Amino acid sequence: MSPTLNELSVGQDIGTRSIALTRQDLVKYAGASGDFNPIHWNEAFATSVGLPGVIAHGMFTMGAAVQLVTDWADGAAAVVDYQTRFTKPVLVADSTGTPDAGATLEVTGTVGALDPEGGTARIDLTVMAGGLKVLMKSQAIVRFA
Repeated sequence: MSPTLNELSVGQDIGTRSIALTRQDLVKYAGASGDFNPIHWNEAFATSVGLPGVIAHGMFTMGAAVQLVTDWADGAAAVVDYQTRFTKPVLVADSTGTPDAGATLEVTGTVGALDPEGGTARIDLTVMAGGLKVLMKSQAIVRFA
């Protein structure tokens, strides 16, 4: 059941989610998105261009993070705007034979603002990976019926 606008208050927590990422996830996303840039799957190439290793696609990270909001709002149709700034790459370690490798996104959502006239709430997301904030000003606008 989705929340209603009058049940919300600024600062209210909407939830937290941990999202495990592997290089296999990146390859699947590359196939779905058509973004086959080798920085997203080839360690040698990624380091040759100055990156610390293979990094997740920015749009993959952005989409994974907003899933917290769409689940809370009971569907993607409620999200009428979503913006973010990419600040740090999400490093995804090779998980071959290492069950704890890859990366983990930690996503927390809070109500940042309410607009009763417009029937919307701004949800602010904090998105961390490896102890670093990887998205800044990550905000989704949710419209309520």
